[in-house]
Amino acid sequence: MVQDSAQQAPSVTPAAPARALLPAILPALAVGVISSLLLVGVEVAAEELEDVLWRTVPDALGIGRYSVAWMFVMLFATGVAVGLVVWKVPGHAGPDPATVGLDAPILPPVVLPGLLLAAALMLAGGPSLGPENPIIAVNVGLAVWLGGRVLPRAPGRIWPALAEAATIGALFGTPVAAALVISEVLARQETRGLLWDNLFAPLTAATAGSLTVALIDHPSFDLNLPSIGRPGWSDLLAAIVVASAGALLGMCAVRAFPYVHGAFRRLRHPMLMLPAGGIVLGGLAALGGHLTLFKGLDEIAELAHDPDGWSAGEFAVMTVVKLAALLVAASCGFRGGRIFPAVFVGTALGLCAHALVSGVHPSVGVSAGVLGVLLAITRQGWISLFVAAVLVASPGIIALLCVASLPAWLLVTGRPQMQLRPDGTSLR
Repeated sequence: MVQDSAQQAPSVTPAAPARALLPAILPALAVGVISSLLLVGVEVAAEELEDVLWRTVPDALGIGRYSVAWMFVMLFATGVAVGLVVWKVPGHAGPDPATVGLDAPILPPVVLPGLLLAAALMLAGGPSLGPENPIIAVNVGLAVWLGGRVLPRAPGRIWPALAEAATIGALFGTPVAAALVISEVLARQETRGLLWDNLFAPLTAATAGSLTVALIDHPSFDLNLPSIGRPGWSDLLAAIVVASAGALLGMCAVRAFPYVHGAFRRLRHPMLMLPAGGIVLGGLAALGGHLTLFKGLDEIAELAHDPDGWSAGEFAVMTVVKLAALLVAASCGFRGGRIFPAVFVGTALGLCAHALVSGVHPSVGVSAGVLGVLLAITRQGWISLFVAAVLVASPGIIALLCVASLPAWLLVTGRPQMQLRPDGTSLR
């Protein structure tokens, strides 16, 4: 009987002793600080270049800063500049960005300068992509290269985890975002020990990264939309409908992704693919206006500042144009990530819902729209919930989003992702 009880007793996952976790603190802090400084440096350099390209030069020439002609010129020129980097710089600015997600490949050091340059030019020039994918890839490559030399006895797999966590923490201004992303990654892997033992070092790096950015850059995602107070049944219904609509809209782009990518791929050369993409983006900018340019964070703040300042039709046009611009920029070879422009798409969709139905609270519409679009584009449930929630900074919104995420997830799970295999076919 005693033997049977022992055999039936549940197994207990052993926790790592503190002495096994302590040696990771200093490397994690170093990776966190360096990764965040690199992110801030690239973004500051891109902002300075953007100011020259979109303000100083057109003012000196007497051309409207966001005139149709100047948007065409700038987006075409950005395509030419990035195309030259991809063509001529050693390493060709890394692999095809359509095949890369947040889980970055480990790139050799020779690739990293070109990838950084291509990302900075893209951020300054106006294509609808964010900095996350190339910056994560650069930080991962740098951490693996430097870490292997400074601490050659450390497990090689620790450096990518630290760099990814640090960069995500810096991008979103909080280590919570990194913890959520890493927990999803760990759920797909065979790991030993407790979850928090596996999160300890990456969370330390993410904390260092987010604190460094907070001290020198003061990021904020709160759009200062009106608080919803105590949500009601109508708010729940609106969240479910808008999130599901966002998921369906995002899936339209996901479905089109391999076809648009294949069309640009037929051009074969970066000096054809990227300038052609720039021309298409110029046409989309002419249709949607200057708010549909760039990664989208500053632009969503402008939209949210006056939720009633545009008509439902104008919001709808910006939604569709921004999604098309994201699709084209991600397909033609620009080095960038898809999260931040997807946030703009969801924000514009939510404000469109508010403009169509006044009973849809702008905070509910925006957060639910962002949730649905991000679920389709990223297939990251936790990060989609997190970003949607922090945009409105209202405690009452979280329960609504958790419920709204369920039907939206059913619409996207098991279907193609917005990331391609090297042969151009969709991942599932």
